[in-house]
Amino acid sequence: MLNRSPSARRQIVLTDVYCHLTEQIGHLAAMSVAVTTASFGIRVPDVVWMPCDKWESFDRDDPAPFVPDLCVEVLLDSDRTHDIDRRVMAYLEGGAREVIVIGQRGQVDYWGVTGRRKASMFDVTVPLDPMYFEERGAETLATEVRS
Repeated sequence: MLNRSPSARRQIVLTDVYCHLTEQIGHLAAMSVAVTTASFGIRVPDVVWMPCDKWESFDRDDPAPFVPDLCVEVLLDSDRTHDIDRRVMAYLEGGAREVIVIGQRGQVDYWGVTGRRKASMFDVTVPLDPMYFEERGAETLATEVRS
């Protein structure tokens, strides 16, 4: 099943998340990498990070045969929220050490195998520009994109 193209607003936010991760824990992050989960099939998290040896352990032209250490989901498009709990659990059950979920209002939730955490186990922070999460900001961005 194909998903519709992500909104410009969502693409900007997931690019910001990718940049924060690479600045804070290294350039071994990637956007939109297909990963294989045992309980939910092949999924495509918005951003993933894993150590170099894991990147080298599979053919990168195919879906990763495992779930990377860190997966990020950005829920700015309404069609992304309906199965988020199932995706988070599939990533964690598949070997992710942490899943970061960016909510529709800009809230950042960190999840581990024992549940929600107050902070990242990777010691990363994801400061995001509030203009992408406020209704006025979204309307302004939509107007700018159309111009």
